[in-house]
Amino acid sequence: MPELPEVEVTRRGVAPHIEGKTVTEVVLRRSGLRWPFPLGLSLSLSGRTIRATGRRGKYLLIHFDHGTLIVHLGMSGNLRILPLAALPKKHDHFDLVVGQQLMRMNDPRRFGAVLWHALEDGPVAEHVLLAKLGLEPLEEVFSGDILYQQTRHRSAPIKQVLLAGDIVVGVGNIYACESLFEAGINPKLAAHRIGKARYAKLASAIRDILARAIEKGGSTLRDFVGADGSSGYFQQNYFVYDRAGQECRVCGSLIMQIKQGQRSTFYCKTCQK
Repeated sequence: MPELPEVEVTRRGVAPHIEGKTVTEVVLRRSGLRWPFPLGLSLSLSGRTIRATGRRGKYLLIHFDHGTLIVHLGMSGNLRILPLAALPKKHDHFDLVVGQQLMRMNDPRRFGAVLWHALEDGPVAEHVLLAKLGLEPLEEVFSGDILYQQTRHRSAPIKQVLLAGDIVVGVGNIYACESLFEAGINPKLAAHRIGKARYAKLASAIRDILARAIEKGGSTLRDFVGADGSSGYFQQNYFVYDRAGQECRVCGSLIMQIKQGQRSTFYCKTCQK
């Protein structure tokens, strides 16, 4: 599943091609994906100018004067910028046409979403899918103190708390594993047992890992490509994720793999206490 870095890489890839441009057509090739496409979407957007793009967690936001298009890539979706004449392929479900180019969404598993939040319904941050999301990890307001304060009554393992998304948003499985390794924290440790100093290291590691992943174009997940069709390369820098049975790059111990909440967790029992 595309995580926060992949979504941010996608946003940066499509932004120069659509920001400030006027939508000339919306093409829908099915009735919907995870949820039905908004009724009258083509009529609502045609002739309207895209003012800006944004991101909230794993949701891509395309802002218009009269509302915001909310796009989620689901398990396997991607957005591509293509020439107007590009013929659709299998699983190409949605086109946003701007001049002589189009932004096309391909989603083989159809777990993605294209939704509309009208300005009259209030700030887009209040949309039901966005309202309960945690802090953005790349913004200054996110800190180790916040993590410490919000986990005093959380007995769940810290890995599960990070994935929950109600304290900090967008730290998915890959980047949770890598961040916990960088901070030297065992993923099985109960969240309330971690002190302020260790949470400061974890917050710093999360910011560092995500920033580096964005810089490298995200990870080459099975289904992810950027807006220009290129793959990310952060997976070449993994210390623990998907390296079970291999030697730790730091201490030489074997990387362990366990299941937490039906997700695979990778860690080094020597480096992470």
